[in-house]
Amino acid sequence: MSKAVFYHAGCPVCVEAEQQVAASIDPVKYKVEIVHLGEQASRLTEAESAGVKSVPALVLDGNVFHINYGADLSALKA
Repeated sequence: MSKAVFYHAGCPVCVEAEQQVAASIDPVKYKVEIVHLGEQASRLTEAESAGVKSVPALVLDGNVFHINYGADLSALKA
């Protein structure tokens, strides 16, 4: 089983994207982890290392898919 990580900041766009991602990804193929960077700021470095530039973003098999443009990661560090 592969891992998918969905990073977001809790804004309405992020929450809607989270619901769509959770409903769309095949749970047989992927274990989905949801990371709310507004509540888990300690994981910002992890997100950056994965290639995430803005949230909401989905990291799937090491590939980053930026969804819309909610917030730049630098804004979450402030």
